Amino acid sequence: MPTYTPPLRDMQFVLHEVFQVTEAFKAMPRHADVDADTINAVLEEAGKFAAEVTFPLNISGDTEGCQLDNQTHEVTTPKGFKEAYQQYVEGGWPALSCEPEYGGQGLPFVVNQCLYEMLNSANQAWTMYPGLSHGAYEALHAHGTDEQKKLYLPKLTSGEWTGTMCLTEPHCGTDLGLLRTKAEPVGDGTYRITGNKIFISAGEHGFTSNIVHLVLARLPDAPKGSKGISLFVVPKFKVGADGSIGERNPIYCTALEHKMGIHGNATCALSLDGAIGTLVGQPNKGLAAMFVMMNAARLGVGNQSLGLTEVAFQNALVYAKDRLQMRSLSGTKAKDKEADPIIVHPDVRKMLMTARAYADGARALQVYCSLLVDQEQHHTDEKVRKDSAELVALLTPIVKAFVTDNGHISTNACMQVFGGHGFIKEWGMEQYVRDNRINMIYEGTNTVQSLDLLGRKVLGNQGATLKKFGKLIGQLVAEEGVNEAMSEFITPVAWLGEQMTKFTTEIGFKGFQNPDEVGAAAVDYLRVAGHLAFGYMFARMAQVALRKIAEGSEDPFYTAKLQTARFYFAKLFPEVHSLMRTARAGSKVLMETDAALA
Repeated sequence: MPTYTPPLRDMQFVLHEVFQVTEAFKAMPRHADVDADTINAVLEEAGKFAAEVTFPLNISGDTEGCQLDNQTHEVTTPKGFKEAYQQYVEGGWPALSCEPEYGGQGLPFVVNQCLYEMLNSANQAWTMYPGLSHGAYEALHAHGTDEQKKLYLPKLTSGEWTGTMCLTEPHCGTDLGLLRTKAEPVGDGTYRITGNKIFISAGEHGFTSNIVHLVLARLPDAPKGSKGISLFVVPKFKVGADGSIGERNPIYCTALEHKMGIHGNATCALSLDGAIGTLVGQPNKGLAAMFVMMNAARLGVGNQSLGLTEVAFQNALVYAKDRLQMRSLSGTKAKDKEADPIIVHPDVRKMLMTARAYADGARALQVYCSLLVDQEQHHTDEKVRKDSAELVALLTPIVKAFVTDNGHISTNACMQVFGGHGFIKEWGMEQYVRDNRINMIYEGTNTVQSLDLLGRKVLGNQGATLKKFGKLIGQLVAEEGVNEAMSEFITPVAWLGEQMTKFTTEIGFKGFQNPDEVGAAAVDYLRVAGHLAFGYMFARMAQVALRKIAEGSEDPFYTAKLQTARFYFAKLFPEVHSLMRTARAGSKVLMETDAALA
């Protein structure tokens, strides 16, 4: 059976030593009094909840799955899931980073993301039930009417109700311009919504007295395509003006998807038969409102793969230290045993270190992006707010795609460490592989994230935001460039930072002549950009570790951080050379393949 230990020390290192979040909070009046002790205490309790309450339900929830009663349209979740959610609500966890005016605790978003890393490690399928509520909260907070906020936000904050996002339809996924769900005005400010949605995570369950569905639909006079989409809030049970729950709304779960992973989460097909909803935001501007939720979800999906990478690494490491197989190539290491533990073998260490490096890099990037969100929302300086918003927009597709791709690499590597036992359910490793696989697909496939990064976030403003990130790298290079001890960490990042300008310009010029060139290069481009971001993170982590050692620290924690950084730059970062070469290979070898694909 797998085990899980919350990586509190690793979180504290990134939060307090690398990014010094409490210093940053001093420029945010709302968070100015949040100190390190408070953050650490909250995360320690969060870790206990994850490890002791939800983690024990992970394998059993995967085995049991969810069941749909076709007569009542009600879904039964795995044993213990509802009770765990009740404990979650009683502990005040849904309210952690919500606004105090709606009953929230008002803590920084970055603290909430650390909570969710641990929840995802413990049980991704369970975590999706409360996780989607935060996105619904953010969308309504940003675009809802005062009445909608008053009715829904306190309940979402407390966890009394949960939320969903209803986008996908049987004939359209990424291309939402094709959606057919209709919204007919009733005449009293409400709308009757009719259509079918699929792949709706946590779309039905018995955890709460109500579920708040955010639904994309078309008004009768809506323009065709994505410019004719509106957003509606459609509760499972109608809500009175005083917040009381009324009659059942005709939005029903008609099927549960049979999936590769996340079996403990109810992934629903929903049928709306004149369900009553109210408009969120402006007519035909639904995508703008929904993107608030989707962007939060994309950071959340990256967090899911970070969580799975961490827990897979922990268990593979324990197994590698215990499992005896063969002798070390360089001579017997465990003379008192029949064979050496497999951790002595170089390739086993490579697999373990791959997972460790991708977890460390992802955690640093996730904390950095979460701090940017806090600055965007609460910093006193308008320029800082604007720059933070631009940077987090640039980095969001990288978090979503690069981190989830790396999660796929890492969970597979950790399963491989177990050999044949990794393929067996009782060890838990194959579940991590299966559960992670969806993270590369939903909330926009990773190819879509790559197109968003290269086409919109980089070429869309002539690389202006990318240059801002490049300036951060330049500042670090200027600060540490003459430090010989930092050379092995700074030099590769500085080199790639310089190469990105030429690389981006080249792809952009080719794309101007033939748009397919952007599509052909985008996935490789995003991985290069991902390594640029990770390289910057590892350089900053190495900077702190070296300073601590120079100050006399003998804590092996800092030595471990340096060793992980060295491994990353030696074994993983060099991938950028082949990626830039394949990106430059162009679209011709892809598009002139009619005979091969006949």
